[in-house]
Amino acid sequence: MRPGDLVRLPKEESLEKRRTGMNEGKLNVEQPAWLRNGSLGTHVNLPGDSIADLIETVRRADGRIDCTGLSGAEQAYLLYRLRAELKRPLFVLCAKGKNAELLAADIRFFSTKSGIPIIAFPSYDILPFEPLSYHPETSCRRVEALYQAMTLAQPPIIITSVAAVLQKVMPKAILSRFAEYLLPGEEIDRDGLVQKLIHGGYQNAVLVEEPGDFAIRGSLIDVFPPLYPDPVRIEFFGDIIESLRTFSVQDQRSLKKLSEVTLLPASEVIIEPGELENISRRIRTRGQTLEMPGTRIEEIVEKLTQQNRFPGIGGLLPLVYQSLNTLFDYLPKDTIPVLIDPATIEKIALETEETVTKNYFWAKNEGNLCVEPEALYLNRSQVEASIAGGLHLAFKMVPMTGRAGTACNFTIEKNDLIAEQIKSRRHSEELLKPLSDWVNNNLHEGLAPYLLCRTTKQAQRLKGLIMPYGIPIDIIESFPSDNVAKNTLSICLGELSSGFVWPREALAIITEDELFGPKHRLPKVPRKEYTTEPLGFHDLKAGDLVVHREHGIGQYEGLVRLDVADITNDFLLIGYRGGDKLYVPVDRMNCVQKYVGVDGVEPRLDKMGGKSWARAKSRIKKSIQKMAGELLKLYSWRQVRKGHAFSPPDRYFREFEAGFEYRETPDQTRAIEEVLADMESPVPMDRLICGDVGYGKTEIALRAAFKAVWDNKQVAFLVPTTVLARQHFETFRKRLEPYPVVVETLSRFSSQSEQRQVVEKLKKGQVDIVIGTHRLLQKDVGFKDLGLLIIDEEQRFGVSHKERLKQLRRSVDVLALTATPIPRTLHMSLMGIRDLSVIATPPEYRYPIKTYICPFDDTVVAEAIERELQRGGQIFYVHNNIRTIWGVARHIQALVPHVRVGVAHGRLSDEELEKVMLQFLDRKIDLLVCTTIIESGLDFPTANTILINRADKFGLSQIYQLRGRVGRGDEQAYAYLFIPHESALTRDAQKRLKVLMEHSDLGSGFKIAMSDLQIRGGGTILGPSQSGHIASVGYDMYIELIKRAVSELKGEAVEVDVHPEVVVNRSAYIPETYIPDTDQRLLAYRRLARITDEAEIEDFSMEMQDRYGQLPEPARNLLEKVTLTVLSKKIGIQRLELTNGHLRLTFSEKTHVKPEKITSLIQRDPQRFRLTASYVLHAKILPHANITSMNVAKNILQELT
Repeated sequence: MRPGDLVRLPKEESLEKRRTGMNEGKLNVEQPAWLRNGSLGTHVNLPGDSIADLIETVRRADGRIDCTGLSGAEQAYLLYRLRAELKRPLFVLCAKGKNAELLAADIRFFSTKSGIPIIAFPSYDILPFEPLSYHPETSCRRVEALYQAMTLAQPPIIITSVAAVLQKVMPKAILSRFAEYLLPGEEIDRDGLVQKLIHGGYQNAVLVEEPGDFAIRGSLIDVFPPLYPDPVRIEFFGDIIESLRTFSVQDQRSLKKLSEVTLLPASEVIIEPGELENISRRIRTRGQTLEMPGTRIEEIVEKLTQQNRFPGIGGLLPLVYQSLNTLFDYLPKDTIPVLIDPATIEKIALETEETVTKNYFWAKNEGNLCVEPEALYLNRSQVEASIAGGLHLAFKMVPMTGRAGTACNFTIEKNDLIAEQIKSRRHSEELLKPLSDWVNNNLHEGLAPYLLCRTTKQAQRLKGLIMPYGIPIDIIESFPSDNVAKNTLSICLGELSSGFVWPREALAIITEDELFGPKHRLPKVPRKEYTTEPLGFHDLKAGDLVVHREHGIGQYEGLVRLDVADITNDFLLIGYRGGDKLYVPVDRMNCVQKYVGVDGVEPRLDKMGGKSWARAKSRIKKSIQKMAGELLKLYSWRQVRKGHAFSPPDRYFREFEAGFEYRETPDQTRAIEEVLADMESPVPMDRLICGDVGYGKTEIALRAAFKAVWDNKQVAFLVPTTVLARQHFETFRKRLEPYPVVVETLSRFSSQSEQRQVVEKLKKGQVDIVIGTHRLLQKDVGFKDLGLLIIDEEQRFGVSHKERLKQLRRSVDVLALTATPIPRTLHMSLMGIRDLSVIATPPEYRYPIKTYICPFDDTVVAEAIERELQRGGQIFYVHNNIRTIWGVARHIQALVPHVRVGVAHGRLSDEELEKVMLQFLDRKIDLLVCTTIIESGLDFPTANTILINRADKFGLSQIYQLRGRVGRGDEQAYAYLFIPHESALTRDAQKRLKVLMEHSDLGSGFKIAMSDLQIRGGGTILGPSQSGHIASVGYDMYIELIKRAVSELKGEAVEVDVHPEVVVNRSAYIPETYIPDTDQRLLAYRRLARITDEAEIEDFSMEMQDRYGQLPEPARNLLEKVTLTVLSKKIGIQRLELTNGHLRLTFSEKTHVKPEKITSLIQRDPQRFRLTASYVLHAKILPHANITSMNVAKNILQELT
């Protein structure tokens, strides 16, 4: 039975009839007092209209129907039911894009099982009339929505915002004409298809990573069109499509085959070759009307002719097409418009008209090419006319008095009271009694109760908390399409913007947010998993420093191809002091690392054959051994000490966990479990948590602190700066508010009397948690019973502070937090010498940061600032030049007079810097003009726009750190990277920057290497600062030396790595015709050099063929050569030479080959095999029709393993 059936009873029907059979001995539900007292009477009229009433009204009416009493997720439920019953398309108009997104997500929750198509039509993130291209993802989403609205067979629900509906769109006929259906086996003009992609707005890229990209590689075309969640690989044989398949953005490997592909344009701007002349004429005419300089107009026309488009063309649609359509032209027949909150829609429409007009005049005055607003936008009355002419619905909370017309008034109850009741019962044994009453009352009334949870883990957690109340519980995967009232509480996976109780629909929904406080409602961006290894070579340019294992620090001079005796190979060319040059074969590239040192320290190049490199390694090794020895001593000493063993987590701890605003990442969960296990053990804890900024270290500290306080111990949280102390204090106070826990802060921003009070209370045990700077380490600070010390970024404290910490460490549990990245390999080798937890998984479902790259433009800057201020946010403006920073601040103030501007840079005193950062934190400043030095550990959830001046001067690692400042709240974040007109940044380098900025964990198919980040504080793991040592040998070599030293200390056998030299008389390289991009070729070589077994080679070969087509002969030879290297390394062969039918194997001293295997070979064929006195095995390679000489050599090596 559907909910609709339940409510089609006459209004005077008694509650008893609706409840019949629901309570016959199955559930002991106590009647609530208000029912027992008889205040309701036996027969009750259910208040308000039902959805069935509205459906009847819709079938009869032909004008406006007001629907009142709706304000939250019930709107989505009503729309879902309306579409399901009427089977007509709905067009839902919301005031803002964010409202539309929430509503679409709510409808999806209800319609999961019914498969109703939901089309969200987004607005552009930037206004037209700016020299800025629209974001490719938004462009693709709009094209996709227009096409679906036009072609879907099933009636959809189309949801959009005022900004989106006002802007006119591309002509329907042109979109239909462009759409191309591709089928395997079909013959198609391949070059014509490439031209079509370019005309349709696709961007040629090295790797296809975002919507609107395409790449050509041999017989393959990769493309990321609208309609598909993953990009598509089209494989050709001549002009015949051989196969169609999707592939992964992360590792570029194929995912699944497709039987057909619909190719749509990537943008609303389609430049058809025959139209180029007409478009140019319209641009010239418009430019003359605007009195633009002739040279400027011709510049634009030339760009259009040469590149098929120019930045800002998306906002000039009236110059591209003779006439435009509106979204209304795309709506299916019979569509019912629905206005959500008409008054706000009207207000936002007026504001949008005003902003567009203002922007138009600004652009006109700046001399930009622009069109009259009415050519590109509808006005409010035109939108009204398109809707008001026929049947339409208007949803609002309160009925309008004196308004004639049809209306349906709904009575919905909210769950506000229950949240307040639970909050007030935090210290009661029966915390969830209000929830149990809510469930029982609703079951008693014949309603179906649902409790919504985001994750299975949280659902199980809540089931455990509710079970003691004797309520039967089911956990269900999704909302049922038939809401039948059952005798159970259904815990349903999913999320809604709010819960509600709708008696007329027999439906009661409550969300976990309403029980435990709001969680961050995050966008459903699918998690991207990365399988490839982090590599630091993608950013390697000629002139960069590299470290060679044998020869030390040199300068990379490029990838060169050499022909020696008719054999061609690729080499890395490295220059050393004195003009020496080293050619490193690409298959031995693992001997070379990119040099990563310490900011501001420029190392000296080594001399080939000199002693400086060996001396530096030896000096550092001794220093590391000494430190690691001390660390091991401390570790062993702690193992025999008795500390406080904390109790295991109880119900209150589980409740506290449930209040976490985000979903835990797997790494975070593991780190929490490790910390709790340490605390429950009698051995004092000393654990280091490593994780990038925003990866959730604070939550781990919170849970450890809660555990300690619940066991009646005090907690001290030590942080390096006052601003961080303040921020952590706010976080702790907010999370611990429902519990009887006293949190205080101690820093120089507290007055002397406040500090004295806190110190006194600490000694008396009246403060549970104190958060402070090094003020906590002063002699007057004492504790009644300190149980846990948390230290943030310990390497930033001075020597004297560290001595005091050393004393504290001996008696209490210590949890240290750091954002310094630690490679996994080092993490493994430090086990048994330092307790480490690494959080390497980025937080789930972060909004990617929408990024725009363009030359500096006042219109763009002003509009970006205004847009952020309008939504109540804050802005970072990064300008990395202290000399001109104040001038930039004055310029911004002149551009946007009402913005409150602050300036922060490294030459300010500590107090001045902290003061301005606190003002920004307290939102007394809207815009912070700053250099890159700003505290990376700080969290500004309301700062969601970052403008970076001269982005071309920043390295990838700096950009990576800057991006961590924004995009941490629930709002969409924006980044604007300004580069000069004549910037040397190629289009591809700009794309790299953009991709890195938008997806923190996405580089060209691999993560940005952790070690590629400039090392902050260097020796975090081993105590005292090691930055000098890192500078002299580079980070990778330093890490390797640590691993060796630690292994020796732990008494583990240290294997000396054999790096076989393999010489073959075949050309073995990857041709440019196969992988044209040098970076990608370098990356492929790098991966090959790191391969350690034959299965990996097979996998690599499959991947290359999947991504680039059939392997050419030199590439096949290279893979065979790598196979010989892998086998030689496995059995301990120093050198392998394969020339003119002869194989020579030189065994190393530590070879694993058993002598009997060699004798067996020689005895079997003494004419062919012989062993010399210098331990070199000679073998004749007999010619064979089907087997290459390298394969024969491989067979011989396999016999020796």
